[in-house]
Amino acid sequence: MTGRIEARLAQLGLTLPAAPAPAANYVPFVQVGDLVFISGQISQDENGLITGKLGDGLDVAAGAAAARRCGLSILAQLRAALGGDLDRVQGAVKLTGFVNSTPDFTDQPKVINGCSDLLVEVLGDAGRHSRSAVSAASLPLGVAVEIEAIFQVS
Repeated sequence: MTGRIEARLAQLGLTLPAAPAPAANYVPFVQVGDLVFISGQISQDENGLITGKLGDGLDVAAGAAAARRCGLSILAQLRAALGGDLDRVQGAVKLTGFVNSTPDFTDQPKVINGCSDLLVEVLGDAGRHSRSAVSAASLPLGVAVEIEAIFQVS
């Protein structure tokens, strides 16, 4: 039987990617009690990495789309952490978003909204969370966005 969250993803026309494998010596998620910590997920889609710098070739809309893709990877990692059962999610607790941007770019929150909006679309009120959105001079592999997350689960 399809769970409530999987049904919502289908209703939105969204397919989660396979949970990305770690690129170095770390694990993709750790559960401590009722909290699941998702390692930073970088912007990528079916065509590969989404690279670039906000304020220098990438606009806010492109950055938000990249952040949305990070959100899909976060949900994929969360599904893996929960043995495939996203209905165990009680709520999103915190996102920390890193935006590869020029020193004068100041719309990091608008970029990370791409992920925040996705979580609310998929999880409803349980997707609302606290958040930080910060600039980075560069990110791994030149990606545009990286986002880490914490969720409370049952």
